[in-house]
Amino acid sequence: MPELPEVETIKNQLSHLVVGKKIASIKILLPKIIKLSVNKFKKAIIGAKIKKVNRRAKILVIELNNGWTILVHLKMTGQLIFVATQPVIKNKHTHIVFCFTNGAQLLFNDLRQFGYVKLIKTAELNNLFLKDGVGPEPLESNFTLVDFRAILARKPRARIKQFLMDQKNLAGIGNIYADEILFFAGVHPLRQSKSLKEINIKKIFKGIKEILRLAIKLRGTSSSDYIDAFGQPGRFDVRLRVYGRKGKKCVKCKEMIKKIKIGGRSASFCPVCQI
Repeated sequence: MPELPEVETIKNQLSHLVVGKKIASIKILLPKIIKLSVNKFKKAIIGAKIKKVNRRAKILVIELNNGWTILVHLKMTGQLIFVATQPVIKNKHTHIVFCFTNGAQLLFNDLRQFGYVKLIKTAELNNLFLKDGVGPEPLESNFTLVDFRAILARKPRARIKQFLMDQKNLAGIGNIYADEILFFAGVHPLRQSKSLKEINIKKIFKGIKEILRLAIKLRGTSSSDYIDAFGQPGRFDVRLRVYGRKGKKCVKCKEMIKKIKIGGRSASFCPVCQI
């Protein structure tokens, strides 16, 4: 599933590729993806220009110049691919094609069809995220160690792996980066928040900032279906220390990486380095 670094990568790319472009038409090949009638969706966006592209948690926020905003959630296998020139190479998993007046196109692909493309009034954006209870953005400069400590204190019994993945606590962190952050910090994924010492909290906080920033620099992780807006895989895969490495030797101590289930999700960790 694309997490914060992958969605941030696409946001950064689309900010250069589509902002200022006018939507000439749209092909909706799988209507259920848009969560609205085809006619209403087309009426709202055709003729509009893309004003800006943002990200909130794991959601792409594409603001138009006519008071509407397009929300794109890639979920498990969604992709947004920009094609500057013809011919456009669609596949059987291409469900939406945004066509711009200069001939460029933006394709929404989704193998498992869990993703969505929604319309919302721009004025309602803030209320939407407040209603959903989405937590703070971990890479914002105003998200401090003090803030992180306070959020942890509100969930003393939470397992730290589940805590990091809960979007109501922090926005955008999922399975991949929670594993990597905890390895960085040397903290076992089953530890409860209340058991963490100050040094643990500081290391986790540092890991959040450093690992997410590095993953963005390397354009994310392509361990599954993720590719960026140019159709290219991310390069953070080679930096993975525990995620997807069950049965392989730890890069630090050479112990075998283990994998366990926590609340229906998996957690990969080193039983020696993470305590």
